[in-house]
Amino acid sequence: MPNCLIDPIDSAVPVETIREEAYDGWLAGQSDAVRRWLTACGFKGQGGQVALLPGEQGPRGAIYVIGGNEDRGGLWSWSGLWDGLKSGVYRIVTELSAADAFDAAMGFALAAYSFDRYRKVENTEQDDADTLLLVWPEGCDQAAVRGAYGATVLVRDLINTPASDLGPTELSAAAKELADASGASFREIVGVDLIREDFPAVYAVGRGAEESRAPRLLEFTWGRADAPTVTLVGKGVTFDTGGLDIKSTTGMKLMKKDMGGAAHALGLASMIMAAKLDVRLRVIIAAVENSVSGTAMRPLDVIGTRKGLSVEIGNTDAEGRVILADALALASEDRPDIVFDFATLTGAARVALGTELPALFCNDDTLAAEILDAGTQTADPLWRLPLHGPYKKQTKSKIADLRNDTDSSYGGAIMAALFLEHFVGEGVSWAHVDLMGWNVSAQSGKPEGGEAMSMRALFEVLARRYGS
Repeated sequence: MPNCLIDPIDSAVPVETIREEAYDGWLAGQSDAVRRWLTACGFKGQGGQVALLPGEQGPRGAIYVIGGNEDRGGLWSWSGLWDGLKSGVYRIVTELSAADAFDAAMGFALAAYSFDRYRKVENTEQDDADTLLLVWPEGCDQAAVRGAYGATVLVRDLINTPASDLGPTELSAAAKELADASGASFREIVGVDLIREDFPAVYAVGRGAEESRAPRLLEFTWGRADAPTVTLVGKGVTFDTGGLDIKSTTGMKLMKKDMGGAAHALGLASMIMAAKLDVRLRVIIAAVENSVSGTAMRPLDVIGTRKGLSVEIGNTDAEGRVILADALALASEDRPDIVFDFATLTGAARVALGTELPALFCNDDTLAAEILDAGTQTADPLWRLPLHGPYKKQTKSKIADLRNDTDSSYGGAIMAALFLEHFVGEGVSWAHVDLMGWNVSAQSGKPEGGEAMSMRALFEVLARRYGS
């Protein structure tokens, strides 16, 4: 729950909000004293700016200008409110739409987020004078904010946690905790049991890790059995050395975030369950550590998959698609209505779209259009790339059914998606999200580090279809 949002109190300082394009008109209607004060402060009425109006005993009010974030918009247009206010309790007095009330609360709460697990705290009792709080905006759907905020914090915290404290075992514990809290049924298949249960690709990728970090397949289900089935699949590589095709120092540095796909699957699942959408939810996570050892898979090994297709390992650093092969095959077996998979899969997607815009691949044009529209509406955008059929021949191997790399350096994100498509069942509506899961630099509301990307957009799609 966002602790920076509170119930109304009489002493809260009023905050008036103004759209950037309306600021000049608003200013013209203010008193000479207010205009002189804002001029003296150098206040320009630009989006994201806050001005405090002085009173006898602290600020008597504040002004917040919304705008200047056309590239992000939505809730991010409100995150500057946290940055610009001083300690105290504030309330927004401008009448807001339900959408703006949600965005104001979420933007404020996410701007207040910090990952402090490893910081030494000298004084654990925070002085009230150093606390910044906002009264819940009137008309705000508090349950929706709590669901979205909690899911985002879950994703950020999981990705930010270093691999020393978040291996396959700990990722499993996080999934089980979420499942248990929501009454979902949970199971995991660990180590050599993956072979017995027919998940050979997951085992092959994770077998090089030490026993305490053994590979595993995590699964939980929630919701009434005869509801529309939504299955979420996540890539859970808790650390990726690249295997025997070892990464460079630079390439390995951020690899604690390579379980970001699993984090997103759990985050979206938490939103679905909190909102009690009328779906049969199934979550599948392949959790491994891609390590260098004498038992690690080797270049040009041929491994089996749950679907029965053999895969030649052209590159041990293209392991994410290999574990997802088994997970997607399992996901397809009960012919769900929708399958979403999340993965920090390719650098090629980042080259094409940058770090803030996830790549969307989808075999269902109607579903793809819904996702793109929801991304725009929630300020959580994606960009669709093609499942270009003629490229699919490049995923073929000379000695096996498939290979996990290609001879070309072009279109790497497309090649990875086409590889995955082999493991999606016929007639299953499937969307694959290739995302960064990380803010490379801090912006208002978005600290450097782990980030949820595409999650709110996909929840919006499901809420439109299956919400009450």
